[in-house]
Amino acid sequence: MKPSTPPTSPVPASPPLLESDVLRTFVVIAETGSFTRAAERIFRTTSAVSMQIKRLEETLGQPLFLRQARAVSLTPAGETLLGYARRLLKLNQEAVGHFIAPRLSGRVRFGTPGDIGAQILPELLAAFARSHPAIEVDVQVGPSLEMLHRIDTGELDLCLISVGSAGEDDPRGETIHSEPLVWAGRSGGLAVERNPLPLALASQTCCWRRQALDALDRAGLTYRIAYSSEQYAGQEAAMVADLAIAPFPLSLVRPPLARLDHGLPSLGYHQVKLVRGEGRSEPAEALAEQVIAAFERWRRDRGMSHDGYPPARIQAPESAAWR
Repeated sequence: MKPSTPPTSPVPASPPLLESDVLRTFVVIAETGSFTRAAERIFRTTSAVSMQIKRLEETLGQPLFLRQARAVSLTPAGETLLGYARRLLKLNQEAVGHFIAPRLSGRVRFGTPGDIGAQILPELLAAFARSHPAIEVDVQVGPSLEMLHRIDTGELDLCLISVGSAGEDDPRGETIHSEPLVWAGRSGGLAVERNPLPLALASQTCCWRRQALDALDRAGLTYRIAYSSEQYAGQEAAMVADLAIAPFPLSLVRPPLARLDHGLPSLGYHQVKLVRGEGRSEPAEALAEQVIAAFERWRRDRGMSHDGYPPARIQAPESAAWR
């Protein structure tokens, strides 16, 4: 008689793995609101994209998108997955970068105006240090004209500049961000009712300043420059105190400030260009890609792509002024 064999416990089934390629497709659809636009961005056919999402929904046992006539939107399950997908893709990028990026080493001299740098620098530098630990980044802050001068003299490898839709444009650079320039002031404040209009402006070379004054002159409105500041924080302080109004990129208008109408003239757009120096080193190109990605994340986190803002990398107007 054979000894009885003790029963074995069943091996638990492993949970399905989520493929990075499929998650990337899912995120692009969520950001563009369209299977067709997502397919164009990732260079696949619309049917291939649809099949990827169908398999993903079958794997998770949940519908991820609500299909509508002209757009798609996320279901509650899709909203939950979006957060996980972005974190997984970011972690995957960091893991690959940890092993590949150390091959790149050296130094990148990077310049930016203070108002632009305040928006993206902390996250940008932290992410770049994780993905390219062997590259040293030397950051210089100053007005756009100064940044361009330093590019010309070889003191910088890469810089950001602020441009607007007035004045003269330098043909160099790639437009990586664009949004409306608007009139802003204290919500419910009285500064906008005063005559002449009290303005809080930056330096003579500031494109926001030029756009505002040109627009007021064309409209025949009287004004006085009540406050001047090299940094947008100074303009913001004057507006919060209800001492003046100012031209501001729409994304910087936060409570207690508000966008003003009151019959004020349109100001056009505020744009950011990325300008590369003559010697394009691999470390500088690596940082340039991270800068572009940082602006894309910044817009996405603020819902800008869904609220009527122009997309990144659009064609700049035929004329622009430097800030």
